[in-house]
Amino acid sequence: MIQKSIKQSPRICIIGAGPCGITAAKNLLQQGLTNFVVFEKNHRPGGNWFYDEQSNHSSIYETTHLISSKHLSCYEDYPMPRAYPEYPSHTQMINYFDSYMKKFDVEPYIQLNSCVEKVTPIADQQWHVAYQNEQGKQEAIFDYVLVTNGHHWDPAMPSFQGDFTGEILHSHAYKNAAPFKNKRVLVVGGGNSACDIAVEISRNSPKTCISMRRGQHIFPKFIFGKATDVAFQKIHWLPSWPKQFIIALMIRILQGSYKKYKLIKPTCKPLSIHPTINSELLYGIRHGKILTRKGVERFEEKTVHFVDGQQDEFDTIIFATGYKTTFPFFDKQLIDFSELRDIPLYRKMMHEKYESLYFIGLFQPQGSIWPLADYQAQIAAKIIAGKLKRPTNLAKKIAQEIKESRAQCNISLRHALEVDSHKFRKQLRRELKC
Repeated sequence: MIQKSIKQSPRICIIGAGPCGITAAKNLLQQGLTNFVVFEKNHRPGGNWFYDEQSNHSSIYETTHLISSKHLSCYEDYPMPRAYPEYPSHTQMINYFDSYMKKFDVEPYIQLNSCVEKVTPIADQQWHVAYQNEQGKQEAIFDYVLVTNGHHWDPAMPSFQGDFTGEILHSHAYKNAAPFKNKRVLVVGGGNSACDIAVEISRNSPKTCISMRRGQHIFPKFIFGKATDVAFQKIHWLPSWPKQFIIALMIRILQGSYKKYKLIKPTCKPLSIHPTINSELLYGIRHGKILTRKGVERFEEKTVHFVDGQQDEFDTIIFATGYKTTFPFFDKQLIDFSELRDIPLYRKMMHEKYESLYFIGLFQPQGSIWPLADYQAQIAAKIIAGKLKRPTNLAKKIAQEIKESRAQCNISLRHALEVDSHKFRKQLRRELKC
């Protein structure tokens, strides 16, 4: 039976109870909006920060720690405990999210083991939502939909000529290094997951290689005794070019040339793409525990041929090649960003056509997502509550935003969601003052 919407109190659907979903719920409550439900397909909240070795859900791996410091990764209205280290573990983070939910009384609004299967627009900017829970198939009508399911769950797998007869998996399925003991492993990718996994596997693998097809900026986790993002915070007010120059120079002084590590020199500026934050990769390379390889060209049974003519045999290949931006509950004719380099959303959250649809956390900052998602959720909640006017002429504003993004970042499919943390925060705060 379809539940009807109550116009006096708009009925709101939040998809996902990860860090972005719970802050969306908090902001609705703070605006006096209580007629909402948060659908979470797993058996507990926390999104991919809930580690479960047996589960197939998208989760972090066993040794995961934050790559941005606790100071700049917390919700701004809820600091992390003073006892937490600079880079908290996933266990500490899930405890932090649990305490956040209790603090703001979000838990009663979350429906666990409830998977949203289909979201369809109907008349009057409403939405028909079909979902599956422990009682079977359900459906309901909502006045608003807030999409908070994240963008680190649908693996992007590259294809190469030939067939590899060993084991192949995506970093999405990686949980810990134990299964790879005594195996020759190739990790493909240069991002944070690729480098973390390569470092971890190298501790008990007889041969660990990392393949990068392009140069990647690699920052240490600490600079002059401070967390790197905290140190860089001191110069965030500078214009782009001197800031980029200072950061590049500082990294070069601290680490030396990438050539010394047999890594490809990046062709872009340090903040033009999402940097890799890892203090152990370069150490592992110089100690011979991790071997560097160029991009993959083709496979031949267990042999991998690289673009520079080198070849090696491996037992396992782990592709840490990112994720596709997909929404399985939307018809692709309605919403499909999977092949877009320019995401057509104002402030990465508002759709030009669907006024009752908001995306929360659909961006990739050079830092933490959640504090900025909190601002997005506050904007959406105030618009829904009638306390903030929805921006007009979105088509023009979206086009301008895309133009500015192209000038600021290296726009590729992988970096389609990239934003500058400090600039994006200012933009969101400005929206709240309109």
